[in-house]
Amino acid sequence: MDFSWLLVFMLTFFLMSVSPGICMMLAMTLGANIGVRRTLWMMIGVLVGIASIATLALVGISNLLSRHEWLLLMVKYLGAAYLIYLGVKSWRSPYSASKVESASQSSPGALALSGFSAAISNPKAWAFLMTLLPPFIRPGQPLMTQALVLLALVVVIEFACLLLYAYGGRRLSSFLLLRGRGQWLNRLSGSMLFLVAVLWLSI
Repeated sequence: MDFSWLLVFMLTFFLMSVSPGICMMLAMTLGANIGVRRTLWMMIGVLVGIASIATLALVGISNLLSRHEWLLLMVKYLGAAYLIYLGVKSWRSPYSASKVESASQSSPGALALSGFSAAISNPKAWAFLMTLLPPFIRPGQPLMTQALVLLALVVVIEFACLLLYAYGGRRLSSFLLLRGRGQWLNRLSGSMLFLVAVLWLSI
């Protein structure tokens, strides 16, 4: 594959991945509450979900969704509604050290499942991957090789962005807790989820 072609893909996908979304907000929130190391389990679930969507895009399901736009709209509105629900729940939930301790005891499987569910229900992931990946397949070149390279890049870039948000959440948590403002964590997280929901509904 042409390196310049891959460079364009990497830059495009990075800009899409690093923008605020449900998976990144989840990484930031968990990073703030339970630490980056335990948040890695959630990231595994996200990466499996993203890789699954990317695989479906590469095998041609994007053609089906392009003919039935209501499917993407349904995913989009359901995802926005879920974000609003999470935002309201976060705003109304008082900060509690005991709740944070309880969250830190979540099993690795539960954390991975939460990440997988967030990725699969993420309309941004479906919309971008279904429209982004197929055009980067070059005709006349080995399909399997191209697919594996693109999938590997998707997973690596998504993982890097998840780590960035998780570390950012951890730093923010330390800053706010040091000043006795733990409640601001919930409100900030809720506000960002509201913002992402509004942005999704506007596109």
